[in-house]
Amino acid sequence: MAILRKAARPLLASVFISGGLRTLRDPHSVAAAAEPVAQPVAGRVPQLPDDTVRLVRINSAVQLGAGVLLAAGRFPRASALALAASLVPTTLAGHAWWNAEDPDERAHQRVQFTKNLSLLGGLLIAAADTHGKPSLAYRSRTAATAGGRSARKAGHKVGTAVAEKAHGARSAADTLRDHAVHAVGK
Repeated sequence: MAILRKAARPLLASVFISGGLRTLRDPHSVAAAAEPVAQPVAGRVPQLPDDTVRLVRINSAVQLGAGVLLAAGRFPRASALALAASLVPTTLAGHAWWNAEDPDERAHQRVQFTKNLSLLGGLLIAAADTHGKPSLAYRSRTAATAGGRSARKAGHKVGTAVAEKAHGARSAADTLRDHAVHAVGK
């Protein structure tokens, strides 16, 4: 499975690396198409700039950077999620087949839209891939369970030790009392 991952990740990332690089070099070529999607997103997220060209550059930089990370196998789950997040506005802006008037263009955009949906599915699978290791949630639950078990064992040991010391103290007190009663009786 490791060999499959090493081959599949660069293949999946290649379209984002090439597209991100192309768009980063010339963001104006897609800014007009991105405008209907970029401005509503920028309006809802105050940290984003209002300028569509800057938003296109940010999106392409995310695609390029996350694509390189995914291809290299560095932070593969996070980079796949970043690519998935950047793919949604790209797909909505670049392949809005429902707006195309020409039947041939509409069919072409529908194919591209469907291709991007397939890429999104692949990215979601890559984001969920734990490399055969248990997920972080599973490891957290297991650690919490083991920690609770250890705490109960430690509490039991402390309780047993306290009970033994108390029993020893009672025995010593009984012995002292017996000696005192014996000494008074003489």
